[in-house]
Amino acid sequence: MFRKLVFALLAASFAAFAGGARAAAAPAEIKIGTLYASSGNFAAISMPVHYGLKLWVEQMNAEGGVYVKPFHKKIPIKLIAYDDQSNTATAATLYNQLITQDKVDILVADSGSPLTSVAVPIARDHKMLLIDQTGTGAAFFSKDNPYIVLMSDPVSSIWPKYVADFLTQEGPKLGIKRIALLYATNDFTGTQANAVRGFIRAAHAPVEIVYDQGVPTNTTSYTVIINNIRATNPDAVITLGFPNNDISYLRNLQDSGVKFKWQFAIYPGLETEHLEKTVGVKGLEYVYTYTPSSVLEYKAEFGMSLPQFRAAWDKKYGEGKVAFGFNSVAGYTTGLVLQKALAGTESMEQLALRKAIFALSGKLKTIDGTFELNDEGAQIGEITPLGQIVPDGKGGLKFVVVYPPAATTGKPVYPAK
Repeated sequence: MFRKLVFALLAASFAAFAGGARAAAAPAEIKIGTLYASSGNFAAISMPVHYGLKLWVEQMNAEGGVYVKPFHKKIPIKLIAYDDQSNTATAATLYNQLITQDKVDILVADSGSPLTSVAVPIARDHKMLLIDQTGTGAAFFSKDNPYIVLMSDPVSSIWPKYVADFLTQEGPKLGIKRIALLYATNDFTGTQANAVRGFIRAAHAPVEIVYDQGVPTNTTSYTVIINNIRATNPDAVITLGFPNNDISYLRNLQDSGVKFKWQFAIYPGLETEHLEKTVGVKGLEYVYTYTPSSVLEYKAEFGMSLPQFRAAWDKKYGEGKVAFGFNSVAGYTTGLVLQKALAGTESMEQLALRKAIFALSGKLKTIDGTFELNDEGAQIGEITPLGQIVPDGKGGLKFVVVYPPAATTGKPVYPAK
C-alpha cells in the first residue's frame, strides 16, 4: 500500500510538473506574417483583404487573443505585415523575410494570384503552410504539395461554371449563339478562360466562341480590341481581368458608344463600390457579374453575420479609403478559418495546422458560404452565383441573381438596354 501511495504521489507530481512545463512553453504571441499592396495594379483587391484580416486580428486581441488548443489558452496575435507594392519580386523577398527572419508561426499570402504565385514555391521549399487567401490559380495546387490551402475563394477552374452554364443552357433560349472571350493572361483569369472553354465544349450546346483573345494584365487601352470584338457580331461578351482591366475596358466601352447585348466582367460584382467610383453607375448598368458574399447574405454559423460585419467595417474604416466588397469578406474569412483551426489543432506544426484546416471542410459555414476543400487544398465551396447589375430606380444599382435556378431573384434583361 505504501509503495502504491508513493507511486501515486510521484505520478501526480510529474503530471503537475508536465502541465506547468506545457503552460510555460506557451508563446507570448502567435505571429502571423502577411503582405499587402498599398499601391500598384493589385492595390484595389489587396487592401480590402488586408483590412478584413486586420479587423479579425483586432477583434481577437480585444477578447484576449485567439484560443490555441495545444496550449489550452488564448494567446494574443501579432500581425507582421509588409507592403509589396504589387511587385512580385518585392513580394518574394518579403515572403522569405517573414519565414527566415521574422520566423512567423503562420504565413498568409497577399491577395490575388500574381502575388500569391511567388509564395507557393517559397513556402513549399521552407515546408511552411501557405494560407492562400484569394490566389485561385489552378496551377498552385497539386497532389505532391501539402503546403498550401485556399481560404476564401473557389479555385479559378470552377469560378465561371455558372457563367458558362447560363450561356449554354439559358443562352440559346434568349438567342445567344455567338460568344466573345477576352481575358488577361495571368493565373487567375487565364485559368478562368480555360474553364469557360472547357464548360462550353462539354455542354455540346448550340453556342460557339467566335472571338478568343488574351491580353497582358497591364493593358489599359481597349478601344481597338472592342472594335475587333464588335466585328465578330457576338451575342455575348465575357471579359476576365483584374480591377484595372475592368475599369479601363468598361470606360472604353462607354466612350466608344458600343453596347453589347450581354456583357460579363468580374469586378463590378466583387468590388462594386470601387467600380462605381471609377467607372460610374451608368457604365455598370446591365453588366453580368459574380454575385459575391458581400452582397448575398449567407447564414453564418461561425463569426459575424454580413450586416454585423458591414457595421464593424464601417465603424473601423468608415473614412472610405478602402471600399467595402467581396475582398473585405475574404480577409475576414481567412481569420475565421484560422481561428477554428487553432482551436482544433494538435500542435503548431505546419502539417498539423493543415490537418486542422482540412477537418473543417464541408462543416464550416461563414458569411462567405460553405468552406470546402479538395484533397489538394483548393477551395471548391463558396461558389458565387451569376448576377446582373440593374438600375434600382433611385439612381443607384442592385443585383439580380439570374443563375443557378435555385438561387434566382429575377429574370435577366436581354438584350441590355
